[in-house]
Amino acid sequence: MSYFRENVNRMSAYVPGEQPPAGAKVIKLNTNENPYPPSPRALEAMRAVEPDSLRRYPHPYAQPFRVAAGRVLGVPAEWIIPGNGSDDLLAMIVLAAAEPGRKVVYPMPTYVLYRTLGEMQDAACVEVPYDRDYNLPVERLIEEQGAVTFVASPNSPSGTIAPWEQLEALAAELRGLLVIDEAYTDFADENALDLVRRHPNVIILRTLSKGYSLAGLRLGFGVMQPAAAEGIVKVKDSYPVDAVATAIGAAAMEDQAYKQLCVAKVKLSRGRLTEALRKLGFQVWPSQSNFLLAQAPGNTEKDGIGLPSQAPFLGKAPISAADIYEALKVRGILVRYFNQPRLDDKLRITVGTDEQNAALIAALADIVGRAM
Repeated sequence: MSYFRENVNRMSAYVPGEQPPAGAKVIKLNTNENPYPPSPRALEAMRAVEPDSLRRYPHPYAQPFRVAAGRVLGVPAEWIIPGNGSDDLLAMIVLAAAEPGRKVVYPMPTYVLYRTLGEMQDAACVEVPYDRDYNLPVERLIEEQGAVTFVASPNSPSGTIAPWEQLEALAAELRGLLVIDEAYTDFADENALDLVRRHPNVIILRTLSKGYSLAGLRLGFGVMQPAAAEGIVKVKDSYPVDAVATAIGAAAMEDQAYKQLCVAKVKLSRGRLTEALRKLGFQVWPSQSNFLLAQAPGNTEKDGIGLPSQAPFLGKAPISAADIYEALKVRGILVRYFNQPRLDDKLRITVGTDEQNAALIAALADIVGRAM
């Protein structure tokens, strides 16, 4: 006996990255948190929260945050729809636009929550494969004409970015919504925000979890024209963003100088970590995010997509990504392993501080050296 809809019974639940207990002595490089603390202005706003703001319901659109975000991004505040993390916006979009007979389309591999949300609505989920270099399959995505088309840029888990011109082509040719998930855009060299101004079917998603070091706050937002917002606001929670998150988020958004300082440090460390991994024999994709996708030494993708890593594994049996993941975990270092096609020979590694990255490289050198 089941209490649930048939499509829910068929689903697999989304599995987040492992969260160790508070105080655990681990180097946590598995869920793409920023390794640096939040803005001092955000922390000051947290301490200054008025008790009466906890007694009352918050503004249904988190208006102080909405105004701050609109000012920073140069869009009307009314184009900003905040939510309980950008995942909340993803859920709103799928709830408003997808149903049986209406497709949810996205390139793959990517953020698997897109599939989970589509399956919740019993929509047809169409997964269009990326090539080895994670070039956006524009023509195939246009052919599918989804009610919702998701493109993560930078993409997770590859860290690669979709060029503005390709996203422009998608926006112009799609009849449904084009949702550009820019969770990691603070670490990228370009973004697609201008497409919102040019196309009423485009929604840009942003979050304060990554660039602003506020993953625990759960605050994200969508940027969209009124034509798209009209349906989204009908399915949102009454008060999706609490008063504390509104105050902290507004302060963090206004402290762009601090955010940019932390981002610059992450990007510098990202380059150093990429070089160190490649010296150990990993193939590393060029990343525009705060993480790296690294293929284990000596491996090629099972479907023939991918290039062999550079030695030290010439003539040796390749070491599996799963084994590296487990060996790192024993050493108190968490990275992300995905046991799914095209990713089961790879690890996604969050860029930490230089000290954390050095500990990771030392552990990997030991693990790789033992396997040779």
